[in-house]
Amino acid sequence: MKMKFVKNIQFTRTIKADNRLREFNFRKLGGLQEGIFTVDVVDDRGNRIMFRMQKDDNAWRIVSQPLPEWVINNERVFNDLIEEELAHA
Repeated sequence: MKMKFVKNIQFTRTIKADNRLREFNFRKLGGLQEGIFTVDVVDDRGNRIMFRMQKDDNAWRIVSQPLPEWVINNERVFNDLIEEELAHA
């Protein structure tokens, strides 16, 4: 029996979004959804916003869904953070 181990990748970064420092939590999904990261952050009211990012044309992009503008505007920052973390993993 051959066993395959997949490293769990998760990290947290503080990013300035909408003129506030916010803590974004990233987690790479394994298995069938290997090319996807889930990201979550808390908004001003304490509600948790969760979204997914998928690798598309060599860049990590937010999977289309209704999100606050301050999340969408930071897509490039999220891409850079994910690539940086994967390079060190």
